[in-house]
Amino acid sequence: MERAPDLRQHSYELIVTSPLTRAIQTTLGLFGEHPAKPPIHIECLHREHLESSCDVGRAPALLRQEFPHLAFDHLEETWWHNEGELDPRGFVCEPGHIFEGRVEEFRRWLIDRPERMIAVVGHGTFFSRLTGQYLGNCEVAVLEL
Repeated sequence: MERAPDLRQHSYELIVTSPLTRAIQTTLGLFGEHPAKPPIHIECLHREHLESSCDVGRAPALLRQEFPHLAFDHLEETWWHNEGELDPRGFVCEPGHIFEGRVEEFRRWLIDRPERMIAVVGHGTFFSRLTGQYLGNCEVAVLEL
């Protein structure tokens, strides 16, 4: 199994990351100094399943302030799930069927990309549905589509 720092040796054509701050920070730590300088694309389909307050996102304007070299213009103002009733904790949980549909939409999005070597940085629950295996923190998996 590859270790995350070893990822820099691959010639990625695209880096895809969730718009959640923790994923962007991980992406920049892993690929910010990648020798090939692949573009970094923020993709909201690839966000974590919203079940906790830590999975609620931030507006693109706030993300742009913190990460001015990345593009957020394609994101809606509220790009995380927010349809339905607030739960007792004060946020709207994403229903499982909506999450599963989003995982499949992201899989199709990846398949339709022209790039063949893509690194995806994201979150545990999302990756478990996308790959069929649970990944530990900073664990790497290869997915051939």
